[in-house]
Amino acid sequence: MPSSLSAAFRRLAWSNLVAQAAEQVALSAAPLVAVLVIGAGVGETGLLTAAQTLPFLLLSFPAGVVADRVSRRGLMVAAEALRAVALVTLSALSAFGLLSVPFLALLGFVGATGTVAFSVAAPALVPALVRRGSLARANGLLETARSAAFAAGPALGGFLVGWTGPSLAFALAAVLSIAAAGLLARIREPARAPGPRRNLIREVRDGAGFVWRDLYLRPILLTAVGWNLAWTVLQAAYVPYAATVLGLTASGIGTSLASFGVGMLVGATIAPGVIRRLALGSTIVIGPLVSVVAAAVMVATAWCPSAILASVAFFLFGAGPLVWTVSTVTLRQTITPASLLGRASAAYMTANTGIRPLGALCASLIGAAYGPTTCVIVAAAGFLVQLLTILLSPVPQLARLPIAADPDGTQQSARRVSDQRSPGLVAAPAGD
Repeated sequence: MPSSLSAAFRRLAWSNLVAQAAEQVALSAAPLVAVLVIGAGVGETGLLTAAQTLPFLLLSFPAGVVADRVSRRGLMVAAEALRAVALVTLSALSAFGLLSVPFLALLGFVGATGTVAFSVAAPALVPALVRRGSLARANGLLETARSAAFAAGPALGGFLVGWTGPSLAFALAAVLSIAAAGLLARIREPARAPGPRRNLIREVRDGAGFVWRDLYLRPILLTAVGWNLAWTVLQAAYVPYAATVLGLTASGIGTSLASFGVGMLVGATIAPGVIRRLALGSTIVIGPLVSVVAAAVMVATAWCPSAILASVAFFLFGAGPLVWTVSTVTLRQTITPASLLGRASAAYMTANTGIRPLGALCASLIGAAYGPTTCVIVAAAGFLVQLLTILLSPVPQLARLPIAADPDGTQQSARRVSDQRSPGLVAAPAGD
């Protein structure tokens, strides 16, 4: 196993930063172009968001199976190349004045396909590059990089759309994707013993079944589903809501969205320390709890329109859930057998991000019938449900990281039950 935070991992972290920046610039530019340039309403932006998130539902499990069969680094390089092609096409269409909501949706779908493959392979690759005892630190650094992209990407995308037009925004995102592919190509991935080739359905079932049967992974999965459903309703409605209710310009919308990334940056910075100082179960609950507070602040903007309040809400949405992400990904990497890591990541990707097309469709229907303010209120109710889901599970009683999984996962059930019954006596992680 490579030493903690090896050169290969550092290249992965830099590629993650650049790839996430490319995604965020493009994702922030697309709805701004739809609303401010093409004149789309909340119904059309909801459908656009659905198209951009549909690959997470349709392709996460196939990508997970591929990630467990082939080079994960190679899969990520191919993913970035695919996203770059979609972004170059968007830039060209914009330059010739040919952009439309259908084109944005179609090419957004293609770009998101690359994002799915990258997102499934990355957490599966991390345990091959760092030691088990350093997983929390490594995941924190990856999330710090992602947070920086979320902080800078929306603001940069909003600025470029508002001042130079969308073509340059999409072109910049394409250049960033190409740079990420170049960084990934320099990573030396440790060889893995080839696993048995079985039926695709069987392999998908193994990964999903492992997550669903685990005492801790299942409630974490269900909580994340609730969070992502509520988040997508809010996200799909926010640009029309900010433009009509809050009266913000493209730059103002981008700046408020950038507060989400600033919150993520803070959350990623403090997450490893929080994990060391608090019981793991308490750390995991922080994200759902802070999300409810953030939702309440966002609802308040309906009666007190304020860009500052909206920015505070997005900051909280970024900070709290980022602590959740670092702690839950570390837990999943610890108790999942190495041969199932890709498919376990895919299970989460399918259920979490895969639920977003449904949230976007709900936002489209609710927004078209009742307006974007109603979408904000519905989203707040969803955040309350996800908090109750995790609070009523065994996860809050989890004191520390459980004992690592056996390679074949055969002792999972007994160990999970033992850990849950005696949270104060759970075995500490093995040292470096």
